[in-house]
Amino acid sequence: MSKEDQLIGSEFYPEIEYSSVSDIRTLQNEKLMETIKYVSENSPFYKRKFQEWNIDPKSIKTLEDLQRIPITTKDDLNNYNFEFLCVPRTRVIDYVTTSGTLGDPVTFAMTNGDLERLALNEALSYALAGCNEEDIVQLMTTIDKRFMAGLAYFLGAKRMNAGIVRVGSGVPELHWDTINRIKPTVVVAVPSFILKLIGFAEKNGIDFRNSSIKKAICIGEPLRNQDFSLNTLGEKIKEKWDIKLYSTYASTEMSTAFTECEHGRGGHHHPGLIIPEFVDEEGKHVGEGEIGELVFTTVGVEGMPLLRFKTGDLVHHYSEKCLCGRTTLRVGPVLGRKKQMIKLKGTTVYPPAIFDILNKVKGVSNYVVEVYTSEIGTDELLIHIGSSTHSDMFEHELKTVLGAKLRVTPKIAFLPIDKVHQMQFPEMSRKPILFLDNRK
Repeated sequence: MSKEDQLIGSEFYPEIEYSSVSDIRTLQNEKLMETIKYVSENSPFYKRKFQEWNIDPKSIKTLEDLQRIPITTKDDLNNYNFEFLCVPRTRVIDYVTTSGTLGDPVTFAMTNGDLERLALNEALSYALAGCNEEDIVQLMTTIDKRFMAGLAYFLGAKRMNAGIVRVGSGVPELHWDTINRIKPTVVVAVPSFILKLIGFAEKNGIDFRNSSIKKAICIGEPLRNQDFSLNTLGEKIKEKWDIKLYSTYASTEMSTAFTECEHGRGGHHHPGLIIPEFVDEEGKHVGEGEIGELVFTTVGVEGMPLLRFKTGDLVHHYSEKCLCGRTTLRVGPVLGRKKQMIKLKGTTVYPPAIFDILNKVKGVSNYVVEVYTSEIGTDELLIHIGSSTHSDMFEHELKTVLGAKLRVTPKIAFLPIDKVHQMQFPEMSRKPILFLDNRK
C-alpha cells in the first residue's frame, strides 16, 4: 500500500476526493445551502441582489438550483467592493488585492477563518505534489505587496509542518546561497524565474543539477499545452534541470487552487472548498471536451464569499477518475482569457498561443504582446521583442514563423532587452506582464 493510500481520510488526503460522484455531489449540495444561507444573511450585496432577483434563498438547495442565480462579475466587485464584506472590520485579519490583470485591483478582506481555509487549501496542493512534513519549501514568490500566493503557500507549508525558507522573488544569487546553506527540497516559483535561476547557475558555475531541489510548484504562468504535454516554457526547464514540475491554477477571488498531481492531467478540484461550473456565451453549462468559461462559488469563506463568479478564463474540464485515485473533476490548462481574445483580420488569437511561439524562437530574449484599437476600430497587434540578434533577416524569419502559426502576421518592434524587461516588470508588479490590452 502506498503512503498516499495510507493517508486517505487524513486532513491532506480527504476521503471525499476519492469518493463516488454522488457522494461528492451530496457534499456540494450541503455546502451550497450553507453558503447561500450565510451570504443571504450577511452580505449586503447579495441581500440586495436576492431581492432584486426575486429569489428566495431557501429555494436554492442543489447544484441545479444554483443556475437560477445570475452571474457575479468583476465589474460587480469593482463597483461594490466592500458590499461583499460579510463581517465587521474588527474581524478582518488580512487585506489582499487582485493583480488587476483585467482591470483595477480589487480588495479582499480575510478573517482568521479564511486564513485557516487558505492554509488548508495550500496544504492540499502540497499533498497533491507529493510533499510532506519532511520537505523544506523555498518560497520564491513575494509574501508582501498585498499578494495572496506567497502568504498562502507559507501558511500551507506551516499547516503541513514542513520547513519553510522565505526568500521572495528576484535575486538569483540569494536563492542559490539559500539552497546551498539550507538544502530545501521544494520550490514555489513562477516558471520563467526558474529559467533565470538556471541561467545564473550556468553563468556562475553552480552545479544546479545535483542540488537538493527535487520538485517545483509553479504558479502564475502555464506549464502545459491542452494535451497536457509540457509547453515550451516547461520543456526549457526540463531540458536543463530534471526536477518534477507541478502546474497550478488559482486566483485571489476563489482563494482556492487547482493543482495537478504527479500524473499531470489537470488541476484537481477540492469539493469542500469551491463549486465550479463551466459555461458558454449564454451562461449554459458545457460538456466535457467543450471549451467553457470557469464560474465558481466559494465554500467556507467568511469575509467576502462569492456566488457564481465569472473568472473570464476559458478551460476544458475532465471528470474521469485520475490515475492517482481521485474522483474529483480536473481543470485543464487555461486556453486564454475571454477578455483577452484578439480578433486580428478575422482570425481569433489568444495571447498564450503567441507566448508559446515566441518561447521557441532562438534570439528572442524577452517580449511583451500589446493589442490596441486601430484608427478604423479593429484590433491591432504589436509585439515588442527584446533581442541582441536583431537583423532584417531575423525579423523576416520571425514574421514568417508567426504568420505560419497564427495565420496572420502581427507588427513587430525590436527594443533593447532591458527596456522590454522594464515593460514586463513595472513598479508594484508581482509577476511578469506579458500582455498589454490597450484597446479602447
